[in-house]
Amino acid sequence: MVTSRHMKKYIPSQIEPKRQKKWKEEKLFSPDLDQASKPFYNLMMFPYPSAEGLHVGNMYPFTGSDIFGRFKRMQGWDVFEPIGLDGFGIHSENYALEVNQHPEELSKVTEKRFYEQLMMIGDAYDWNRTVETYKPEFYKWTQWIFLQMYKKGLAYRKKASVNWCPKDKTVLADEQVVNGLCERCGSKVEQRMLEQWFFRITDYAERLLKNLETIDWSEKVKVAQRNWIGKKEGINIEYQVEEAEEKIVCFTTRPDTNFGATFVVIGPEHPFVASLQNSKLKEIQDYIEKTKNKSEADRIAEGRKKTGVFTGFYAINNLNGKKLPIWISDFVLGNVGTGAVVGVPGHDIRDFQFAKEFGLPVIRVVVGKDGDTSAITRKNQVQEAEGKMINSSFLDGLDIHEATQKIMDYLEEKGWGKRVTSYHLRDWLISRQRYWGPPIPIIYCDKCGIVPVPEKDLPVELPYVKEFRPTGTGKSPLFSVPDFYNVACPKCSGSARRETDVSDTFLDSAWYFLRYPSTEFTQAPFDEKRTKKWLPVDMYIGGAEHSVLHLFYSRFITMVLKDLGYLEFEEPFKTFFAHGLIIKDGAKMSKSKGNVINPDKYIEEYGADTLRVYLMFMGPLSEGGDFRDAGMNGIYRFLQRIWGLQEKVTGDRRQVTVQDQRIMHKTIKKVTGDIEQLKFNTAIASLMEWLNHLSRKEKMSVEEYKILLLLLAPFAPHVTEELWEAIGEKYSIHKQSWPKTDNKYLEEKEFTVAVQINGKVRDVLLIQKDTIDDREVVEKMAQESEKIQKFLAGKSVKKVVYIPGKIISFVVSN
Repeated sequence: MVTSRHMKKYIPSQIEPKRQKKWKEEKLFSPDLDQASKPFYNLMMFPYPSAEGLHVGNMYPFTGSDIFGRFKRMQGWDVFEPIGLDGFGIHSENYALEVNQHPEELSKVTEKRFYEQLMMIGDAYDWNRTVETYKPEFYKWTQWIFLQMYKKGLAYRKKASVNWCPKDKTVLADEQVVNGLCERCGSKVEQRMLEQWFFRITDYAERLLKNLETIDWSEKVKVAQRNWIGKKEGINIEYQVEEAEEKIVCFTTRPDTNFGATFVVIGPEHPFVASLQNSKLKEIQDYIEKTKNKSEADRIAEGRKKTGVFTGFYAINNLNGKKLPIWISDFVLGNVGTGAVVGVPGHDIRDFQFAKEFGLPVIRVVVGKDGDTSAITRKNQVQEAEGKMINSSFLDGLDIHEATQKIMDYLEEKGWGKRVTSYHLRDWLISRQRYWGPPIPIIYCDKCGIVPVPEKDLPVELPYVKEFRPTGTGKSPLFSVPDFYNVACPKCSGSARRETDVSDTFLDSAWYFLRYPSTEFTQAPFDEKRTKKWLPVDMYIGGAEHSVLHLFYSRFITMVLKDLGYLEFEEPFKTFFAHGLIIKDGAKMSKSKGNVINPDKYIEEYGADTLRVYLMFMGPLSEGGDFRDAGMNGIYRFLQRIWGLQEKVTGDRRQVTVQDQRIMHKTIKKVTGDIEQLKFNTAIASLMEWLNHLSRKEKMSVEEYKILLLLLAPFAPHVTEELWEAIGEKYSIHKQSWPKTDNKYLEEKEFTVAVQINGKVRDVLLIQKDTIDDREVVEKMAQESEKIQKFLAGKSVKKVVYIPGKIISFVVSN
């Protein structure tokens, strides 16, 4: 059955480059986007490029995504699997600074390097539709999206206290700050007051939250987004400032404890602070000055010693007339809630710590299940979750949940409060004081004010700036290029200046998936007909670390474009699957740890197919695994054995027994189910088991070998393509139909039933299917077993337990 053209020995380097070349030249993986009858959009998050290229940890999810796409193609879908580069932004610019090259010149090198590597690994991309975010034909439409947001009132400019990275010398969105550190470089984030552009993502908070209930995404990503949105339902309570006209409004989710309030705390940014004029003013100003350079994460860190300053003013608690001292403390953030909180130290840990630090009273108003009504003097006495009310007038005796609703009703009835919903989510800060990004398409005119760049003038091209290093002054390097920013106003033709900030790189990635099917269209960012046919993305694979960055922003931009009438859907990805991470020596791969693995040397030594299969065999795609060089040899031998099986192939169907058919069809079912669930490691394990069975046979049918190759094809596309032709089959294996299971071979004719005596297995019976549910028959067969008889001899059977098809257990005594 094997043709004379096949090689005697498996040599990947003689197979893989020629196969990759042929696939690309023949556009094997480039579907007709207009004529496709069964479209399936399979996408992996596009990478941040650097000239160093992809490491094994990057290759891991790209391989997993490609395997799934190849599988769907063989199932009859018209699979569209594009690739591109997220090349604008801090990641690429910082690398350019590191190697002392201009990012524009470096982008050409990185593009070539990344695409060569992705070709080497054998991924089935449509190479005719690449997208690179740093090319004007792409970022023209990023700027167009900004203009649509501006026209809709969703883009606005304001002066605000913002996160500033002193190393990257630019502002950061809240989502780019992790535990007070820059998510990119790890530097401690500072606060600065700057004029910045924002998107009103908070207008979409409830919609972004509600849709999480219905989308098919990895649960850990949905949990992260819910927490980031941070919806809270509570009440704004008004407190009149004694001997002043001002009122301070405090948001709380626990108004039931308000009879236990002993102080009010406002953030340094609160408007009331600016109005203060008394003997405490110097002390207050000194305190605020110290706060300015603290990051928000530092200010709200758990366990941090509480600081503050008394204003000299009091607020009146309408419930009991008590005077509550008004303090300023940096643990209250001015841009969260109302920027003020009422302190109930008996029932909030943070309030308790503050009260203890400054000698403020602590009042118990809730009794827990332990019945303790003693004074609260220790942290472990502070109750937050459950209990009944005491010392709370008309609330006494009520459960805290009943009390919460009753006090809200009362406060609203009296006009002292109003029910509100608040969110942790804040508007998306998109200005960046860097060079390598799309210029924000805005012009400032002294006469006309803020003027959007006319759409006909897009793109606003990023000029070549030799000195592109960030300045650290709060201004972009473009601010040093008069030829760029000095322009005529589009409205009045008078002198005006361009915005010199560029937009956040996450705006590029928030819509790039819409561009892939429409790369040849120049009059719109995406063609209406194509988009309707191919979007939303069917399967999207990427890292969970982007839960509240790229994935969150993509949902927001998609919703906005739907509201503007450009899209018919509001969720960008039907299914999102979060992949795990590959570690080396117990740590995530990174240059700083010195454990980055270059895949090129493994491809050269073992071949791309071996690397692909090994990466997927290490563990579930959702969890990742620990890369070990020794594991490559085993996978290489596995592929060599499959190569060697050609010599056993015969056209004689008599070589296939019923048992052979059962094993084959069980394997088809298992591999199919596992790939559908992206459990590639167990699918490969099943193929290995079947290979062991086939290897024990003197001869094997061509049917068995063909199905083995078809099942292996998504994992090892090169060697299976070669072997497919070697047995005389029509090119290409990747255009063949996925094997189907014949259920008649899956029906069990016999079952094994373990026989236990006093908990120990003493024999295993083979029971026919038609008697498996007949306890008497099974018990009789067990008692007639020679092995069992010697354990029952002279014993009394006290009890028999039978679990059909599994086990029969005898409890005996002397």
